[in-house]
Amino acid sequence: MKKPHVICHMMSTVNGKIISDNWGDKDLTNSYTDIYERCHQSFASQAWMVGRVTMERHFSYGEKPVLSKPQTQIERKPFIGNKEAKRFAIAVDGKGKLIWHSNETGGDHIIEVLTEQVSDEYLNFLQEKKIFYIFAGKNEMDFELVLQQLGDHFNIKTLMLEGGGHINGSLLNEGLIDELSILIVPVADASPDVPTTFELGDYQQKNISQHLHLKEVRQLENAVLWLKYIVSKE
Repeated sequence: MKKPHVICHMMSTVNGKIISDNWGDKDLTNSYTDIYERCHQSFASQAWMVGRVTMERHFSYGEKPVLSKPQTQIERKPFIGNKEAKRFAIAVDGKGKLIWHSNETGGDHIIEVLTEQVSDEYLNFLQEKKIFYIFAGKNEMDFELVLQQLGDHFNIKTLMLEGGGHINGSLLNEGLIDELSILIVPVADASPDVPTTFELGDYQQKNISQHLHLKEVRQLENAVLWLKYIVSKE
């Protein structure tokens, strides 16, 4: 099966900052979040994917459980349980740090994307919680491999990529994003060291930029602009 169609769906200030803590009026900021979620729901997707920091910040639990060592070493192969699951929340969590109380968040079944350096204790924890997982490489993430497995194992045809900046930048850099859906809020944020929509580490420098073809522009309530682009594959 071919890889899922990837739509990067984000919300940022006019200068690309994506952390809302400095945006002032909380009620207004919450209204932006409501708009973002409503726009997310307008896409016919089967899954959404975020990086570990974003997932930890908004969806998982911070307390660390006591992990138990399994009796035998766990083979590094996909763990896929309930075949009835149709919608998925995907966490890119290379070393296995996220803590979950159940195998769902918001009704979406959790899939952990790991590297082979993850501990047996953490894999045992995920299996006990019946949380699905796949492996993206030995030490580093191979996102082309990730997308291939998501299509093959879970029949995901459309995937919403929703941050943070480094996971967005990694997939963009590898030419794996097909569309960009971005909400521009009427805020300018000059805060230093705040991530933007797309980020890359120095070791990742390859395709520094990608050309976009404008598909649609809409003005929503509270002066939010919704821009949709097709990512050029040329």
